[in-house]
Parts: sequence; structure tokens; C-alpha cells
Amino acid sequence: MYLFYEEDGQFKAGSIISDNDSSLQVDTQHGKRVKIKAVSVMMRFAAPAPAEFMAAAQALREEIEIDFLWEVAGQEEFGFADLANEYFGHAPTPIESAAILMGLHDSPMHFYKKGRGRYKPAPVEALTAAKASVIRKQREAELLAAYVAELTAFHLPVALRESLDQLLYAPDKNTVVWKALDTACKQTGLSAIRLLDRCGAIASSHDYHLQLFLREHFARGTGFDEVEAPALLPDLPLAEVSAFSIDDASTTEIDDAFSVRRLANGNWQVGVHIAAPALGITPGCELDRIAAQRLSTVYYPGGKITMLPHSAIADFTLIEGSVCPALSMYIEIADETFQTIGHVTRLDKVAIAANLRHETLEIDFNRNKLLQGGQPYAFQNELNLLWHFSGVLEAARGKTPDPKLPPKVDYNFRIENDRVEIIDRLRGNPIDRLVSELMIFVNTEWGKWLAESDTMAFYRTQQNGKVKMSTKPAPHVGLGVAQYAWSSSPLRRYVDLVNQRQLLALVQNVPPPYLPRSDVLYTVLRDFELAYDAYSDFQRKMERYWCLRWLQQERMSSVSGGVIKENLVRLQGLPMVVHVPSLPELAIGTEVRLTIEEIDLLGVELSCSFQSRIESIDNALTE
Repeated sequence: MYLFYEEDGQFKAGSIISDNDSSLQVDTQHGKRVKIKAVSVMMRFAAPAPAEFMAAAQALREEIEIDFLWEVAGQEEFGFADLANEYFGHAPTPIESAAILMGLHDSPMHFYKKGRGRYKPAPVEALTAAKASVIRKQREAELLAAYVAELTAFHLPVALRESLDQLLYAPDKNTVVWKALDTACKQTGLSAIRLLDRCGAIASSHDYHLQLFLREHFARGTGFDEVEAPALLPDLPLAEVSAFSIDDASTTEIDDAFSVRRLANGNWQVGVHIAAPALGITPGCELDRIAAQRLSTVYYPGGKITMLPHSAIADFTLIEGSVCPALSMYIEIADETFQTIGHVTRLDKVAIAANLRHETLEIDFNRNKLLQGGQPYAFQNELNLLWHFSGVLEAARGKTPDPKLPPKVDYNFRIENDRVEIIDRLRGNPIDRLVSELMIFVNTEWGKWLAESDTMAFYRTQQNGKVKMSTKPAPHVGLGVAQYAWSSSPLRRYVDLVNQRQLLALVQNVPPPYLPRSDVLYTVLRDFELAYDAYSDFQRKMERYWCLRWLQQERMSSVSGGVIKENLVRLQGLPMVVHVPSLPELAIGTEVRLTIEEIDLLGVELSCSFQSRIESIDNALTE
């Protein structure tokens, strides 16, 4: 006696060796002895032998028209033997019953399984939908294959071009275009971005990096909607000074300016005047919500994204020829020694006589001319005094540069018509020292005032080598100060704007807008650190990108640099560090020459190999 049974979702036939009611010993059609449960037996038959039975049943199953079988079945639940009887029009043979059962089992779209050997036909609507789905999947499979063929031949299909933004910046892995791209990547061994680039989909590597950043952090765009005007400003006293600012040519958010005036007692008064947007941008207003969302101006070579709308900046920036509201610190310093005697903070209006620009000022106001003299220039006496004063402030912090050490270099990028110029500037030059020391002084002293008055504020701290923001005053070891509250850039950083509101309350002797342990400030602190880090990372990435563009532009084949540790080399003349796997073990500071192997603008990477050691210092990049 033979039997037809189901095992692990498959139908099989075998010879019965023993039958114990609940289980059976069976020799399969392939000669293997197994034990099966009685509930798995679909039917028993006397002939033909299992192998012949299965072959005949499978052949007959191929002849069965499943759509016609579904029509024969009606709409009620049935057993497979009953349907076989109906389909063939006579009492079915074991082979015919087996063929029907295999057909039912293989057609879940047409028949729903309800129990052992029992099924129910799918409703008309469900079957129609299922068939449409099958057709759609077939079409998708055909499209996918066609797209993959084009991609692996490095041609971009029209459908992928139409979905390019999605594929580059927000891929939907359920779409056919993404599945095609993913399949082609696996076949070519390329990443998605590199495969798309090979297909000519990325017209500009610069725009790709910029859009990647904008879509994550400025999904609604970088522009501004029309906003309400700032609140009406109070009537402020006019300061008896004439101030000037010092910024680079691209600066529109002029936050700070300086003034110098001789006092009746023979001492000098140095004024540090900070733009006062907190007077008109009040907590919770529309402009405040914009600033709280952006949190900082974003800087990158060739562009910037301002924290505030241009109209709001224009209302408060310290522009030449205007009289502007300002939070001013007036510092009395001794004649000749330039030592600080005292200082006072006032809220006033300040006449801005000039906006001096680095690019033109540095021609006259530089270390050589300060020491050797030169032709007179605008604000020469004021700048000379401020330079001496800044030296005293620097020494008071214990940060006077060691003349034995080489000066550190900063770099400015100038992008014009897709060409880049990288300009090096010695860190600590007269302009930098003057501005930075006066900003450090006011931020330190205002931070001290906020702390001593128990007014909640944001502080920039550095301890154990880690720089972070805090709502509690703590030392900034790198600057050499006991506390440091960012307050001097309220047009460019939201934490400075918040701190200015707290300072205005102290100046005006009114309750501060943010009370101790304010939940609002803790939220701002968290959001600002995340945004500021992301913006800084983007700026560094784009600076590295333009360094690579400069190497291409100048057709450089090799570069020189100094070993900073292990196989890391800081390049000469560029703000860039490169990893060189082939670098031999060399002492820190060793000058080396490297061969440029590959410039990868999409990965923003430079691949170099060790060429030679430079015995004499060579600060030039060589072609």
C-alpha cells in the first residue's frame, strides 16, 4: 500500500511499512525510511508505485487551468477530493486527486487554505487585486532589469534622472529606481554616489555637498519669509565717541566696533560697542523663532547662510555712517602703561564713522609698519593704542606668543568664477590680536558680571582638553580666563543674543527674561551645540574640498608637508592634513615630499604616497 502525504510544505509519495494509527513508518520514493504523522497523510492508494505516481500527478497538474479550476470551485469551502470530482466530472483517480491538490497548494492567490486538504476560493475583488499586483511586479521586474542593464553600462536611465534628487539625498528603498541602483552597485562594486557620478548624474561635486548639507539642516530652504519688524527701540543717549569696526570685506553682520577717547584725567577710554539686536528681537517673537531655529550663521568658503533675515540685520548692524544702538563697555586704561583701571557697561547709541576691512587695513596696520613706521592712514593713532592695549591683555592671560616657536598660520578662501584663491595669514597679526583680545576681555568681564549676579547665561568652557557650552561659569583653560560668556556676536549666534538679553536686564536694572534653571535655556544649549558642531563640520569639509579643487586647478602632482604624528602629514601652504599609509617611520616635524595619487572630490579625500624626505625646510608646494 502506498500513501500521498505532506511534509514541510511539500507533497511526497511513499510505501507504507507499518501503520500505528497516529504515525507510520514509510519508505519514500527515493528509498529513505522516515516516520510521519497520520495527520500528514492526504490519501492512500494501491497503484502505481510512488515514483511513477508523483511523475504522473505532476504532469497532470501542469495541464490544469487554475483560473478555470477557480470558476469550478464556486465560493464555498471545499475538500480537494470533492473539487477533483467536480473538475473531472467523475470519481477521481488518486493521480487526479493528487494533481488537483498540488494545483490548489501552488495557487494561494486563487485559493485560501482552511485546513488539511481544505480550501476556499478567493473573492473576486481579492483575486482581481492580486492579479494586478502580479502584473505590476512583472512589469517592475522588467523595468528593474532594463535599468540595471543601463546602469552597469554607465548610462543613466530617464526614470533615474527624474528621481535623481531622491536617489542622492533621500533614497526610498521601496522604489524600483532605488532597487535598480542598489542591484547595479552590487554588480559593479561601486557605491551609489560613485555609480551615479560614472553615469554623469552629478554635474557639480560642490553642489552635491552643499545640497546634502542643506537638505539635512535647511529642508525648507535658506531664504526667509516676510517677517514683522523688530519691536520699537527705546530712546537711548548718544555716546560721545566716534567708532569704527574691523571686519573682512564679506562681513554684513557687523557685531562689534571700537572707539578711543582721551579722558580729562589724562587716561584713555577704550569703547567696545556690540550691536544690540536684543532690544528689538524679544523672546518668542517671529524673529526670535527664526534665530532659535537656525541658531548660528553658517560659514563656508564662497558663501554663508545668515541666522537672521537681511532686513533684521540691517536694523542693527554697525554700518558706516549710521548711529546704532549698542551695548557698550567703556574701559579706562592708564596712559603709557595701558593697564586696565576699570570699566563700565552702558546701553547707548553710537556713531559709526567707518567700517575698516582687513584686505585694505592690513596694508598699513601690520607688524612691520608698527615697528618701523610708515605713511599715515585713517585711525592710525587709535589702532596703535589698541594694539598696545591688546598686548597687555594678552600678557595678562599668560598667552604671550613664544618668539622661539614658528607663528601659526590661518587661511582665508576666496572663490570667484569657480576658481579658488587660498590666502595665508599669520595668526596673532595686529588686526587679529586687537580684535580677539578686546572680544575676550568683554566676554570674560560680562561673564563675570552675569555669574556674580546669579543671572543664568551661556558659558564657553574648556577643561581637561574638552570645549563645551554650559549654563554654569567655569574656566576656559585655552584662553586663560576664569569664565567666558559668548556675548559679542548677537547677530551671528543665538547664544550671544540670549546672553545679551540677560546683560540688558542687568544694565537696565530689571528682572532678566530667563530665570535660573530655565527649561528654555537648557533646550537652546542642547540644540545650539548640535547645530554649531554640524555647521563647523560642514565648514571644515568645504575648506578641505576647496583645497582639493586648488590642487586640481594648479595641476599639482606633488606636495610637501611636515609629519605631525605616525603617518599623518600637515601640508605646507594649505589648511589640510593627509593620511599617508606609505610614510616610513619618521620623527615629528620631519619635512617630506608626497606624490599625489588621487583627488576624490566626492569623498573629499586626497590620496598621497611618500616620495622623499626633505633635508632642508621647503615651504613651497611643488608642481
